[in-house]
Amino acid sequence: MKKDKIFIFLILIAIVVAFIVFDVPYTIFVGRENFLKDGVEKREPFATKGVYTTFITAGNHRIDEIIDLVKKTELNTIVIDVKDYTGRVPFETSSELIKTIGSEKIFIKDIKGLIKQLHKENIYAIARIAVFEDNYLPRERTDLALLRRGGGLWEDNNGLTWVDPASQEVWDYNLEIAKEAIRVGFDEINFDYIRFPSDGNTENIVYPFWDGTTFKKEIMRQFFEYVSQRLKPTGIPVSVDLFGLTLTSTNDLGIGQWLEYAVPNFDYICPMVYPSHYPPGFLGFENPATRPYEVIYNGLETGNQRIASLSVANPNIQMAKIRPWLQDFDMGANYDARMIELQKKATYDGGGFGWLLWNPRNIYTEAGLDLVTE
Repeated sequence: MKKDKIFIFLILIAIVVAFIVFDVPYTIFVGRENFLKDGVEKREPFATKGVYTTFITAGNHRIDEIIDLVKKTELNTIVIDVKDYTGRVPFETSSELIKTIGSEKIFIKDIKGLIKQLHKENIYAIARIAVFEDNYLPRERTDLALLRRGGGLWEDNNGLTWVDPASQEVWDYNLEIAKEAIRVGFDEINFDYIRFPSDGNTENIVYPFWDGTTFKKEIMRQFFEYVSQRLKPTGIPVSVDLFGLTLTSTNDLGIGQWLEYAVPNFDYICPMVYPSHYPPGFLGFENPATRPYEVIYNGLETGNQRIASLSVANPNIQMAKIRPWLQDFDMGANYDARMIELQKKATYDGGGFGWLLWNPRNIYTEAGLDLVTE
């Protein structure tokens, strides 16, 4: 009996060593059966590892491929557009406001059934909403739209329209979409394009609501507080996507994104730390895309230091955790399995709390993901 206890003790020690030395995925040992129960039902933060899907992918046979990928790897989360840059809402809502605007265009015929399927597989479902970049609402409500000097709707370099970030009516409309996503069963709300435009002839924009003198970051602070106060009673986690450079920048990048204004209002901050999106010369690298570990580690370490300082100054406020978007597409370099692994390692070493992979075509590098033994 004594030898049996010693043997069990040695096995436990070996498991602990495996976690520490070999970075063994937690889900290998706990399985998936406790994932949603621990993370969602207990309302406790947990490290999501997810992939992004368009609502087109979510509404056709390809969603089964994504679900299969999640089931056999370390992944545990799927992010689904519920309003993308097109401005369309892809499922049937019960909102009079959304129906009046006419933005529904059904791509996901049974949204509740899809969420139920994800939950059956213990997959966490995040609803992504592109807020101020919207190619539908400005064409229906030009009074909310960014206009062009000389007349007409202003468009960015991609030919897309935007609404005024200072419009409370726009805030309420996107909150309505968030509440509909919660109603059909999503576990988290993610807001993207929560900023002023950055590309195109921005000097030619006429803003119907922004006075042009209030700091852009102040407008975004007001928006952050507004949506946070109205979604907090739901108990559903809320995350926001920021430019990767917000982690290290000492200004709002001209788009209104200021880290210290975002982190007190949300559960997760999701900086898009795609190495290909950093300028030549960043950290001394001629092509930052070839140095994913260094770029991401530097961003997360700096961002966490700033959040820690803010926490010291505001000890009664719960600050957001950093959960970055990682690059799984070729730009500036070939992003193969090794590049995915380097980004994940940088996230862990830099103090990130989970991660999300982005590929606009929803084609992911399975070889860069750890396999899970059920």
